[in-house]
Order: sequence, then structure tokens, then C-alpha cells
Amino acid sequence: MPTKLTIEIQYANLAIEAAVSRVANTSILKKWVRAATSYGGLLTLRFVNTAEGKKLNFSFRKKDYATNVLTFPYELSKNTLAADIIFCLPIIRKEAKEQKKLLKAHLAHLIVHGCLHAQAYDHETKKDAEKMEALELNILSQLGFTNPYIAQ
Repeated sequence: MPTKLTIEIQYANLAIEAAVSRVANTSILKKWVRAATSYGGLLTLRFVNTAEGKKLNFSFRKKDYATNVLTFPYELSKNTLAADIIFCLPIIRKEAKEQKKLLKAHLAHLIVHGCLHAQAYDHETKKDAEKMEALELNILSQLGFTNPYIAQ
């Protein structure tokens, strides 16, 4: 029997917490994570500002800009995973606006995306990208969201 999945949610500051809470409360965030994760273990979601997002992206990927989501997988075994997933809220907001998407839908997609990365899915090759996107679409559809790869 798989171990229980523990989901921790952290916020860089109270303003980020308030902004995320206006989009999705803790139980909704956890529902999205559980829909995208078949393992037990520990997943930590951290919502950050641009400065922290840029610092983490540079420290770990040598890219001098903030990005929407960063996944740091620490453990993945037959039944258990451990990972930190970092979401840069200002970048996510900007992307949602530019792509004419609801912030809630974009955030749900990125949570699913980050959770899949924590489970060793990636999109480095065309074949891997197609597999990961198909999983994302299936999970998002089950959660009531439309295809994020089609312009609305």
C-alpha cells in the first residue's frame, strides 16, 4: 500500500498568500496535486515573488530570470516521492494575461505540470513532450479545465 501523500504549501509573503487564495484555496490546490500525483510522500508547493524565483532559477539552472515553475525532485521510488515545486506568481499572472487565460486555469495547469516533473516526466524530446502533454490534458480535463495548449 502506498504511503500517504503530504502536501505542504508555503508562501514567500502575506501578499503572495492573499493573491493565491483569491484564485484557489488550500483544499483546491491540494485537490489539483492529488489529481496529478499517484505517489505517497511529501510535496511542498512554494509560491514566490519574482526576486526569489530569479534567485532560485539562477542558483540551480544558471538562468538569470524568473520562470513560472521550478521542480526540485529529491526522491522517487516505487511508491514514494519527495519534491519541492516553486511557483513564481508574478510570472504566472503575466503569462495568463498574455495568453488570455484565466489565472486559475493557468495555475492548475502549472501545478499539474510541476507534479508530473516531480514524478520524472519531462518534455526534452518530442516523444516525452507528447506523453507529458497527454497526461496533463487528461488530468486537467478530469478537473474541469480545457486544453491549455489551444488558444482560447
